[in-house]
Amino acid sequence: MQKPQSAALPQKPDQLWLVGSCAFTSMASMRICDAMLPAFAQDFSVTPGRAAGAISAFALAYGVLQLLYGPLGDRFGKTRVIALATLACTVGSILAAMAPSMEWLVAARVLSGGAAAGIIPLAMAWIGDTVPYQGRQAVLAKLLGATVFGMISGQWVGGVLAHAWGWRSAFWVLALLFCCTGVFLLRQLAGEQPKAQSTPAGLVEGFQSVLHNPWARVVLLVTALEGAFAFSALAFIPSDLHLRFGLSMPVAGGLVALYGVGGLVYSRAAKRMLARWREPELAKAGGVCIGVAFAAMALAPHWCFIPPACLLAGFGFYALHNTLQTNATQMVPAARGTAVSLFACSLFLGQSAGILGAAWVVDHLDASALFAVCGAGLLMVGAVFAMLLQRQDPP
Repeated sequence: MQKPQSAALPQKPDQLWLVGSCAFTSMASMRICDAMLPAFAQDFSVTPGRAAGAISAFALAYGVLQLLYGPLGDRFGKTRVIALATLACTVGSILAAMAPSMEWLVAARVLSGGAAAGIIPLAMAWIGDTVPYQGRQAVLAKLLGATVFGMISGQWVGGVLAHAWGWRSAFWVLALLFCCTGVFLLRQLAGEQPKAQSTPAGLVEGFQSVLHNPWARVVLLVTALEGAFAFSALAFIPSDLHLRFGLSMPVAGGLVALYGVGGLVYSRAAKRMLARWREPELAKAGGVCIGVAFAAMALAPHWCFIPPACLLAGFGFYALHNTLQTNATQMVPAARGTAVSLFACSLFLGQSAGILGAAWVVDHLDASALFAVCGAGLLMVGAVFAMLLQRQDPP
């Protein structure tokens, strides 16, 4: 893993704020439909399963098209692609707000998901281009905080707006946010000269340059395992709280939101932690925290153990994930956008495979067994990745 001794810092400090705002709105858009499914089902006279197509359509487009944006960012400039993708999300949100049918809404969400796929991975790659490696993880933690806050805001504000003024109002607010951040970022870039991009000649060559790198393959595999264990367990926490402890689904969902709060706590503490701990120590600590948290969920005799466990799980996951993110930005510097897109795709594929496996475990055993397996798996992932980091970058 190559680590440059120096790199150019962003010439305009507020550019990081604008890129982070694009990432915030992108993640809010991903989660904004979570609380709106009953409203979709009522307005369009469809089943809740069909209404959920608004969520799955976004996720599918988001996961598949990430592989396209990395090479585009490497070739044409990452912040320009981010700005244009953000404006495309504006169009998707307007079309969603105007949807006369469920099919129209699903198509609008496909457009939004496909456009949003070009924001967060390229934001990470842009930070990799502009921030020296020694300070990069702290900056990536700020971006992570923006995305986690966007996730929480999308789930909560979406429900509040839908209840107060109807679900269409939430999409109009999203469209306004996307439009403002995209236009402001484009205006800031207007006076800049396009920089020559250091990237392989073609799409296939870009992917080959990443996949032929041994350390890149390690990071991508660990990321897929992290996504499989962490998000499969997370998906079944609300239903387990409802079935095991009799909590209502709104209350269960609110407790799971503490997972995101744990991520925000990490993003605020990251700078101080990084001043004391090296990457291997942080990865190991993250694995221990999330492993202990899921074990506590598996063994909890009462629901009151769940809130601190969710906080600890979120803190541990983002400590481990932030370390993986930082390494992803340095796997192949000459094709950084492509590398980070593959990183995001690995996380998405890991989530998909993990949830399929988790469903089998829950059906044949129970959710407690799932939490125990995922906790042990993440404990091992953190420990193994920490060991590999020590070998890759000896003190």
